[in-house]
Amino acid sequence: MARDKVVLAYSGGLDTSVAVKWIDETYGLDVIAYTCDLGQGQDIEAIRQKALRTGAVEAIAEDARNLFVDFFAFPSLMAGALYEGKYPLATALGRPLIAQLMTRAARDRGAVAVAHGCTGKGNDQVRFDVTFQTLAPDLKIIAPVREWKWTRTQELEFAAKHGIEVEATKKSIFSTDQNLWGRSIEAGILEDPWVEPPPETFQWTVDPRLAPNEPEIVEITFDRGRPVALDGKDLDGVELIAELNARAGRHGVGRIDHIENRLVGIKSREIYEAPAAVVLHEAHREIEFLTLSKNALRFKSYVSQEYSDLIYNGLWFSALHQDLMAFVVSNQQYVSGTARIKLFKGSATIVGRKSEHSLYRHELATYEEGDTYDSTAAQGFIKIHGLAQSTQAKHQLLKGTSARPLELPSIIPPSASESTPHRDGKK
Repeated sequence: MARDKVVLAYSGGLDTSVAVKWIDETYGLDVIAYTCDLGQGQDIEAIRQKALRTGAVEAIAEDARNLFVDFFAFPSLMAGALYEGKYPLATALGRPLIAQLMTRAARDRGAVAVAHGCTGKGNDQVRFDVTFQTLAPDLKIIAPVREWKWTRTQELEFAAKHGIEVEATKKSIFSTDQNLWGRSIEAGILEDPWVEPPPETFQWTVDPRLAPNEPEIVEITFDRGRPVALDGKDLDGVELIAELNARAGRHGVGRIDHIENRLVGIKSREIYEAPAAVVLHEAHREIEFLTLSKNALRFKSYVSQEYSDLIYNGLWFSALHQDLMAFVVSNQQYVSGTARIKLFKGSATIVGRKSEHSLYRHELATYEEGDTYDSTAAQGFIKIHGLAQSTQAKHQLLKGTSARPLELPSIIPPSASESTPHRDGKK
C-alpha cells in the first residue's frame, strides 16, 4: 500500500538530512526533498543526489534565482525595505518563495504535508508556517527540529546509527544562511554584542582596512525603481547583483552589525554581508531624492517601514502587501536615472546622480546667471507661513509680564501611603 508523502525543505545539512529518516520513522511518510537555488552558491544537483542517498523517495532541485530577484528582492528594493533601517531582509525574502514553491510541489505530487528544518526560537519557522497556512491550509506542517529538541550530539548519534552522511562532526562556530541578496551570520562568539566579529565571520567582504587604496566608481541605472544597468551595460537582475556583490565586496562594502528585534520577542545580535543590496539601496534612495516630491518621500518612508516589517514577520502573501505594492509601483513610476557611487574602504558614497525626471532644477537652485526664482514673492510667503505662530505668540505666549507655569499631570502613580482617598473618605 502506497504511503502518504511530505515535501521537506532540504538544504543538505545535518538537520534536514536527519529529518528525512526521522519523518519516515515518526510519521510514516515518504519524504520528497525540495531544494531551490536562490544564489546561495551551492551545487543543488549534488544536494539533490545526497537527499536520495539519505532516504528521500524523490528529490527536486530548481533554479529560482530569477524568480527571487524579479519578484522578491527588487520589489523590496523599490519599497526601500530595510528592517529597522539596517537589514536588507535577504533570508526573510527567500523563505516565502521557498514555501510557495514547496506548496506547488506538494500539490503536483499529491503530498499531504510539508516540512522544514527551522528551530522554535527563530523567525524562519513563522515565515514558513504562515505561508503554508495561507497558500495551503489543508497541508499538515511538520517541523522536526522544533519537535525533537535534540542536542547536536544526539543528532550526530542518530545520523551515525542510520548511516546518514554528515560532512563535519564539529559544530560550525556560526549559524549562516545566504542567497544572492545577502548572507546572515549569527551564534557562537557573535552572541556577545561587545565582541568585534572575528575575520572568519566574513566571506563576501574584505576587511575595509585591507581594501584597495584606490576607490572604484560604479554607475547604476534604474528604470521605474528597478536596477537595469551597471556602468552603462544592461544586465538582468541576477547578473547585476552578482557583479555588484563581487565589486563592492572587494572594497569591504556591505558589512552590517545589528542588534535585532526578532518577531518572537528576543533581541539577537546579527551580522550581515550584503554588498550589492547596500549599494543598490543607497543608489536607489538617491534617485528618489532627485525625482520624488517632498511629501511623496516622507510618506514613502512610512510605507518602507511597514513593508520591511511585513516581510520580516512572514506576511508576504497578505492583502496588505498587495495594497502597499500598489502604492510602491505608482510611487516609483518616475524613479528612473543613474547614480554614481564611490566604493572605498568599506563605504559606498554617492558622488553623482542624474535623471530625465529630475525635480532638481538648476534654473531654480542657482545663484548665478539664469536664475528664474522669483525672490520678490518670498516676503509675502514668509509672512503667511509664520502667521499662525506669530498670532499665537501675540495673544498667548508673549501676553502679559509672565507666563503662567504649566501644570503637568504625573505619570507615576502615588505610593500606597500617598494614595488618594475614595469617595467615601477611606483610602
